[in-house]
Amino acid sequence: MVCHSSLVKEIFEPAIKRLPGKAAETVTISEDSYAVFSVISAGMDAGSRVVDLTLPLALAGIPIFFITTYYCDFILVPVRHRESVVQALLSRGFELSEDESMLKSTGDLAQAIGNSNPLIRSGGPHSPTLVPPDIGELQNYTFELLKQRNVVPHIEPGLRLIQCSGTERSGVADGYPQRPPISRNPTGVNGRRKSWVDTVDTKLYTSLVSALVSQPRFLSVTLAQGDPPSLLVDASLLPIFGDSLIGDTEGSLVPIFLDLVNLSFEATGIVSGVAGKLVEEMQAAETVDLSYLSTARAGAVILSRERSARALEILKALLAKE
Repeated sequence: MVCHSSLVKEIFEPAIKRLPGKAAETVTISEDSYAVFSVISAGMDAGSRVVDLTLPLALAGIPIFFITTYYCDFILVPVRHRESVVQALLSRGFELSEDESMLKSTGDLAQAIGNSNPLIRSGGPHSPTLVPPDIGELQNYTFELLKQRNVVPHIEPGLRLIQCSGTERSGVADGYPQRPPISRNPTGVNGRRKSWVDTVDTKLYTSLVSALVSQPRFLSVTLAQGDPPSLLVDASLLPIFGDSLIGDTEGSLVPIFLDLVNLSFEATGIVSGVAGKLVEEMQAAETVDLSYLSTARAGAVILSRERSARALEILKALLAKE
């Protein structure tokens, strides 16, 4: 779970303190606060986008979390690395916009939208941080680290995901293409910035509660100011949501899970190393439609159903013990 620091202090810290001793020890809150960069991409295939955004940060030794949503990507970095992130992206062709709060390159827009978002997770041993000198070394380091931590990629049998969005009461969301250039500066009453809660279809709230009560195998929800809610959801849950969702509900995405509980927050290069190797191995005449979802305990490489089997073979071969 990633949320604003105020919610951690008001909700999660008191709840954790009320847990029995052993249960409380299974939950930790990151010492770092995280800056959030929102990236809207146009004209880039998904696989290249993930690699191009994460590679310069990995080579700079910056630990990140990466979240793909219906409308944009989010890169989470410790606040202390924020300036290093800006410099690393500038060195790869991004430019500062006039208001100095955004980074942009041809077809892409990245904007810092927050700097106080702790991560809540179960604890695990620390991993050493290494800054590889080049892409090949980065990939080798990544897979050696994953092998050392006994990470085994796996697919949940029968699990198919749908990437979708909550609709808006105004009907505006019906006109959105996937990943559109949404304005980041909408204003509401008394100059307050509008958020998803102002316009989203309220049926989505009750649908989410119903979905959670059903104890779903997979349900990821991203709530970000300026965008309607984004969901990555088990396709079998779609009937619960009815017409409160938009998107390619006939699609079929398959997540390949990597259990990262034994890696620390400071581990670097995981997203770039894994995504980069898969794109390199799978890219032939066609582009690779790949996205990535980081959580505090795991990573999920998300591909089309057709490509997931090949990707799993590649990862298993790379992570096999000698």
